[in-house]
Amino acid sequence: MTNEQKDLAQEKTDLDAEQTQANEQNEASTVSVDELQAQLSKLEDALKLEKARAANAMYEAEKVKERLEREADTAKKFALEKFAKSLLEPVDNLERAILATGNEESPLLEGVQLTLKSLLSALEKQGIVAVDTNNGFNADFHQAVGIAPETQAGEIGNVLQKGYTLAGRLLRPAMVTVGQ
Repeated sequence: MTNEQKDLAQEKTDLDAEQTQANEQNEASTVSVDELQAQLSKLEDALKLEKARAANAMYEAEKVKERLEREADTAKKFALEKFAKSLLEPVDNLERAILATGNEESPLLEGVQLTLKSLLSALEKQGIVAVDTNNGFNADFHQAVGIAPETQAGEIGNVLQKGYTLAGRLLRPAMVTVGQ
């Protein structure tokens, strides 16, 4: 063989090697693209999962915030409960003092009445109101302590002590007598 033939054969071998190498690189890049697409798909799924977790965490945090606000509002509403109960006894005493005077008008009676009115007004501003005793007996707001024979069944005969509520919650039941 001549040098030319050897060179041609060598070039052919080199071309075949380059072509084989190019085919291998092409196959490697094809495999590489498939692998990359699989990885991309996995990462997209992981991202969706993390976004869902983050959204759920934000939702839960918002719910906790709302619950804490409701609890704080309730605590504020009923923080006065013990104080309000302690004021009910002076209200009762002022009402008894007014009843004890009978029909006798005096400046002292007028002063006691104004004091009672002022105290009841202050209690009402804080959401403390007297329990209704005009619409019949209600076991949720009234405590039956006796029987009033001249009163119809289920009706309130006498109110011995007024009851009060704070923002709809019972502070003290009204002590009443009821009919049979």
